[in-house]
Amino acid sequence: MGNSFPRETFTRAHQVPPAGAIVWDPDPSPRSEGPTLRLPHPLYRLYERRLVAGLSREAVPRHVGVMMDGNRRWARSLGEPAAAGHRRGADHISEFLQWSEEVGVEVVTLWMLSTDNLQRDPEEVADLLDIITGSVRELASTRRWRLKAVGDLRLLPADVAEALRAAEEATQDVRGLQLNVAVGYGGRHEIADAVRALLREHAEAGTPLEDLAEELTVEHIASHLYTQGQPDPDLVIRTSGEQRIGGFLLWQSVHSEFYFCDAYWPDFRRVDFLRALRSYAARERRLGR
Repeated sequence: MGNSFPRETFTRAHQVPPAGAIVWDPDPSPRSEGPTLRLPHPLYRLYERRLVAGLSREAVPRHVGVMMDGNRRWARSLGEPAAAGHRRGADHISEFLQWSEEVGVEVVTLWMLSTDNLQRDPEEVADLLDIITGSVRELASTRRWRLKAVGDLRLLPADVAEALRAAEEATQDVRGLQLNVAVGYGGRHEIADAVRALLREHAEAGTPLEDLAEELTVEHIASHLYTQGQPDPDLVIRTSGEQRIGGFLLWQSVHSEFYFCDAYWPDFRRVDFLRALRSYAARERRLGR
């Protein structure tokens, strides 16, 4: 895609400063090694303020996509079941949305469950769907964010699909940040769904297939995507250190900037988010040109 994929990787060895040095970021991107790493360091607030001061409103991405990766590994590192990691990850969402609001992000897309995830152990999938359902209901109940389900709801249990639809309906008049919850989502699946919807629409209108083939444009397909009418993501963040996009917003992210962070999603902090925004602001976006 022509994008450079910087990844801020740090080790304990990198945290040893020279004598007398001012340590602005003593714990850059922690992996979960126990609860002590989650205690706020007194210099974090200073570092956060420094990062915020360096951001201009014009350089803030309008749409941020997040691949919330690492919940299971976070739980495993603490000797907890996978469900504990998924629950902690879900609890972290509202905090992330507040950070996004503070800097002026207008749209956030969170990949909560992929089509591939549905093939996991049935018990884990059931737990994860319960957690997602509860999280979506809680987010909708605040009436602070406008929710939209992004994915193929036909792949989900009826009660989960209904909860997602209800969250959409309950927040459709909210003027706040747009939150896309990607559940039962796969990039290839989305494109196939868009083409299928396009073909069905033209078939019902009586358009000959030959005419459609001649007239079909990129814009026609884009207008049938799950995120139709929304801006494409400017920045896509993936946590946990993995450097793959895995089909997330496959069509929409053709010109997106990518940022990979070592922290597992439950450990992803405001300072990590601000660092991602700083990296984004420093890049020259060519948009394919």
